[in-house]
Formats: sequence, C-alpha cells, structure tokens
Amino acid sequence: MIATAPSLANPLKRARGRPRKTEEERDDGNRRQALLFAAARLFRVQGFAATSTRDIAAAVGMHSGSPFYHFKSKDALLCAVMEEGMHRAIARQARALQEDGAPGTALLQIRRLIRAHFDTLLGPGNDFVPVMLYEHRSLNSQQRKSLAKLQANYEAAWTPVLEALHASGHLRAPVKLSRLLILGALNWSVQWFDRKKGASVDELTDAAIALFLKDS
Repeated sequence: MIATAPSLANPLKRARGRPRKTEEERDDGNRRQALLFAAARLFRVQGFAATSTRDIAAAVGMHSGSPFYHFKSKDALLCAVMEEGMHRAIARQARALQEDGAPGTALLQIRRLIRAHFDTLLGPGNDFVPVMLYEHRSLNSQQRKSLAKLQANYEAAWTPVLEALHASGHLRAPVKLSRLLILGALNWSVQWFDRKKGASVDELTDAAIALFLKDS
C-alpha cells in the first residue's frame, strides 16, 4: 500500500521544546576556549594593540568576524583572557593547598603557594596571567574592577600563611609588604625564565624559599 500524505486536518506533530542545536552551536564552548587560548598567545607575543581580531580568528580557523559571536569586542576578549587566567590560577592554588588531603604546616603551604604560582606563570598554557601583567592598562575601569576582585581572591590565600610564618619567626618583614614583594619577584620570572637553560620550577621554588624565609 502506498502511504498517502497527511491531511491538513491532521498535520505532523512537531517536537516540543527548543530546536536542536546545530553542530557549530554545540561546539560553541570549545570554540570560545580556542579563541581564549589563541588570543592569550597572540596578545603575549605580539601585544594587544598589534593583534587584530582577524589574527585571532585565523589562528583558530574561523572567519574574521566570527570572534564577535563570542565576544563583543577585542577589549572584551582581552578581559576574558585575563579572567580565564585568574580563574585557572585560583583553581590551581586551591588544589595545591589541599595536596595530599591536608593543609600541612605554614612552611609547606608557602612552598605549595610558590610552586603553584610558578606553574601558573611558566607551566603549560601559561600565556593568560602574563598577558594580565603586560596589558592591564588596556582595560577600562569597570574591567579593572572586576579583575581586581579575582586578584584579591587569589592573594587572600597568601595572607594567613605569611602571618603564621611571621609569628613563627620565619618571615621578618611585614606581612602585607612581604606578599607584594614575593608576588612581584615571582611575576618577574616570566621575563627571564628559560627552561632550556637548566633551571627547573622546583629549583626556582627552592631558591624563592631560601631568599624570602629564614630557617628559624
């Protein structure tokens, strides 16, 4: 028997709910991440001003206008790169402080903090935070305010550790100044560190501990 077309009185039922996403729409999250990684790399190597959205789109195989589907502007993309870097740094730091399932002593905690910070600056996918260090002035005031909250969240983990070290005599300088000086010194490593020259991140961590803390 040949099937007849449905009558107008009994139209085919349409599936309820939202229409199914296309393959490109389902991949939006991945494409956004690809744009963040590409932008971070290009902003670090070429600088924010010298990098166009066309450059970023080409780096991930997209049309020149496609990044604007994910980000309103190049400025918004820069801010997103910095925020991504801070979220990654906060998550890495939290994992480091709970390594082996226990907080450990203040000396162990400061080692974990320093090691995690070096990993953020110098480890795989390490372009995000260096971009923040180089291009912070390219943000507008509202973007700086949003980023400052993430920075404060990140740095807050250092204060109780440094206070404990100060109380025990391992840290002689004032806690606030110590935090600023330590983070400033660690951040500068992005300017000179070269893994090919033989120093490892563990060796950098040992050197930082010896530089900033006294034995007892």
